[in-house]
Amino acid sequence: MADLICNELDKFSSPEEVEIFFSAHGVPKSYVEEAGDPYREEMEDCVRLIMTEVAQRGINNHHTLAYQSRVGPVEWLKPYTDESIVDLAQQGTKALLAVPVSFVSEHIETLEEIDVEYRDLALDCGIQEWGRVPALDTDPTFINDLAQAVMEALPSVDAMGPGPAGRVSLVPPGSVEDLLGIYDRERQKLPPPVSLWEWGWTRSAETWNGRIAMFALTALLLYEASSGTGVFSPELNPFAGQ
Repeated sequence: MADLICNELDKFSSPEEVEIFFSAHGVPKSYVEEAGDPYREEMEDCVRLIMTEVAQRGINNHHTLAYQSRVGPVEWLKPYTDESIVDLAQQGTKALLAVPVSFVSEHIETLEEIDVEYRDLALDCGIQEWGRVPALDTDPTFINDLAQAVMEALPSVDAMGPGPAGRVSLVPPGSVEDLLGIYDRERQKLPPPVSLWEWGWTRSAETWNGRIAMFALTALLLYEASSGTGVFSPELNPFAGQ
């Protein structure tokens, strides 16, 4: 991410004056303060590490972290991206580089929400230069880091199967099939998600009630189509005319 930020900064007329604006996907405030989700802390740590790397390259621009994509009436993590852009413009910011810090690929929240909605908002508020760091996508450094993380997370084949105690080694790429074979052999058979026949107010009963209702509706429609007479027409309604 630091590489991508540095590349985009070079496109501005005065790179040293650009506000580096990190925009992360928001979550409801209650997730963090009530449920204990570490998301906000992780985002702050992530931004700190990125800016530390950027600073080691001689770049000491001011930066901001805000949260986007909120929906619904509840309060989400603040500051909000749209409000922060307005505040920065009012404080005199003239150049802004948006960084989609929690988005690893391009999608509607980068291509539409950031590139269109927030860009238009920034320009309308008086920001004169706008830029956006691309998402990581298939950046070689990012992909290599993912591959390394996967390899480090794989358990040892020896630890899962019979063998000398205390042997701990990562699974070589060619031994992944051995690992999966051990996993499949030890895995217990899961029960079917829905039993075929159950009585009472159960998921199975609801499933079969729905099927019976759909069958009855289909039969009704076929009857009306073939006979040209509606089931609730006066000719078939015993209560008609009463």
